[in-house]
Amino acid sequence: MSQHALLSLGTYGWRCLSCSKTELRLDLTLDCGQTFRWCKTGRGHWTGVMGGRVWTLTQTETHLWYYVYRRQGDLDLSDGRKRKNPDNSQRSGKKLKEIVKVKEEKEDVPSISMLTPEQDDRDEEVLRDYFQLSVKLEDLYKKWCDADPHFSRISNNFPGVRKVRLDPVECLFSFICSSNNNISRIHTMVESLCRTFGTYLCKLDDKDYYSFPSIEKLAESNVKTQLDELSFGYRANYVQKSAQEIMRSPNPDWLHSLRNRSYEEAKTDLIKLPGVGRKVADCVCLMSLDKPGAVPIDTHVRQIAKRDYGFVPEKGQKTLTDKVYNEIGNFFRELWGSHAGWAQSVLFCADLKKFQKLKEIQTIKEEKSVIVKKEED
Repeated sequence: MSQHALLSLGTYGWRCLSCSKTELRLDLTLDCGQTFRWCKTGRGHWTGVMGGRVWTLTQTETHLWYYVYRRQGDLDLSDGRKRKNPDNSQRSGKKLKEIVKVKEEKEDVPSISMLTPEQDDRDEEVLRDYFQLSVKLEDLYKKWCDADPHFSRISNNFPGVRKVRLDPVECLFSFICSSNNNISRIHTMVESLCRTFGTYLCKLDDKDYYSFPSIEKLAESNVKTQLDELSFGYRANYVQKSAQEIMRSPNPDWLHSLRNRSYEEAKTDLIKLPGVGRKVADCVCLMSLDKPGAVPIDTHVRQIAKRDYGFVPEKGQKTLTDKVYNEIGNFFRELWGSHAGWAQSVLFCADLKKFQKLKEIQTIKEEKSVIVKKEED
């Protein structure tokens, strides 16, 4: 049986790129509710689907390691769409002879294809794009710390929380499923969506992996019925209706094209879709449409604004109206600047119960600091 790759068993088949944990923490980034396709498959190892392929990621203090489960003949997918290969006609004869299959050793390691240097570069491109590694996170943290004492105190134990750049299709329909849901339940629903309508990719340690379904597949007439059987509730209708509405657009690439629109325009257009409100639209803008200033607001984030920043709506309103929603978003944008949505995700992550031990470490450090100061006085 094919198994999930582990770096501890050797580096053969693995590749790496320079990336410190202050620029990216896999555990915090992949498990804080912004993406739902990753699961822990070993100590410090995460396996999920990117660009139509299955990957395992892990890291050291200075490098990000990645293993791609690829077979010859795989589609060259990136950003949820098949990429054209202008050199495809030349990949014959001598070029094809450069591709060597790795033998399975007692089925312990998934059968993969050795990559040409060109393919190797393309995988690194996908990885860099997914984690937006061109953005210097340490510089942003410094900027936010200088502007915000509370962020400065909290962020010490939450370094490397990045925003991923999801395929817009995956992002939109994942967050339609997020309505009135917890992170664990969203994971389950997204996996059900992929298992039912996606394309089978591989099996590792009894776990099947599937690609995220296309809009065409989600727009089919039987989708709602199948999702009803999977206990999607009212979200079943939203998934099908939103997919059908996008399919009716004169621009088949409409959703991806929102990356080229302004934040306000993209958000306005998204909210017209069934099941997409302010928060879902902001999540899609922030995590897939290149709008780093989008700040998704829910009751949890509103509590952070009130508890940690003393934020009170202009007229003291207690419900999260459109006006209050915009006031909170503008408050954080003025405080943190152009990448306010990234900063907000650090505080959101720090407030999750699963990461409270990291917060407790900060409290212990502060208490020790106070004791030392008193002793010195």
